[in-house]
Amino acid sequence: MSVTPPPPPPAPAAAAPYTCRYCRMGSDGTDQSCPFCGAPVNIQDRVSTSGWEEQPPVKDMARIRFGQSTCQIEGTLVPTADMNLVADDTVYFSHHSLLWMDPTVQVATMPMAKAWSRVRAGMPLVMMQAHGPGHIAFSQDAPGETVVVPIQHGQYIDVREHAFLVATNNVGYDWYSSNVWYTTRNGDETETHYPLGMNMDRFGSNAGPGLLLLHSPGNTFVRDLAPGQTICIQPSSLLYKDPSVGMQLHIEYPNTLGFSWGSSYSNRTLWLRMWGPGRVAVKSVFERPESSGYIQSHSPATEVRW
Repeated sequence: MSVTPPPPPPAPAAAAPYTCRYCRMGSDGTDQSCPFCGAPVNIQDRVSTSGWEEQPPVKDMARIRFGQSTCQIEGTLVPTADMNLVADDTVYFSHHSLLWMDPTVQVATMPMAKAWSRVRAGMPLVMMQAHGPGHIAFSQDAPGETVVVPIQHGQYIDVREHAFLVATNNVGYDWYSSNVWYTTRNGDETETHYPLGMNMDRFGSNAGPGLLLLHSPGNTFVRDLAPGQTICIQPSSLLYKDPSVGMQLHIEYPNTLGFSWGSSYSNRTLWLRMWGPGRVAVKSVFERPESSGYIQSHSPATEVRW
């Protein structure tokens, strides 16, 4: 008597393709976090009525892949980027962000283009390179979030100074003048202020995909601006932006009870005006622009008196 064997169990359903809302990279959605930026997968949208989306912090012990190497984000209050480098992989970083490393990791000074102009601008800079194999870890030594930005071939991103943590060697590094400044006079003293810093950092890749890690004090919020759409933010709250996003100084003077306060520095408000198209990221920890003294001159700006 023959017995018909039972049918084989159905094959498990393939995971639906997943596109990360924060780094825009696609994956199979099987991991709990995005393998490219570490953001949690399939979490509920957290978008304000004004259009800003809160970027969730990378979960403790989330692992990110780049090339044959990995980066594990460890900790929540002051996160550490623990990189396991294979023999052929290299990363570069600011010298003050190195936390610890294996003896097998080789560290050397990184040659910098336009280094002398950076020093003359008042910003001494020492950049280091680390070659695998072995583990090496980085920290900004301050509370906040580690923001992971995958850089694709031909992609560039502009970052406010002092946010850089570490990047893979195929991510190029350059800088340009922020062109956001104003000069104040207080008595006989004059002073020039740079609310964004004198320079903006620019990262990009022309040699395949790479990885860029930034430090963001407080919480991080991201917004996509439509062509011609304009917003005003606190200048020092800027974390990064797409190169397609324009920016300039914006100055507001209140007019109260019929008396013009345009000449009073105690009532003015200074903003960074930005317009699309492109992506803008801000951090919730910032420093207010210097308000003492009367503005004598400034970079290209818009002014409003109300």
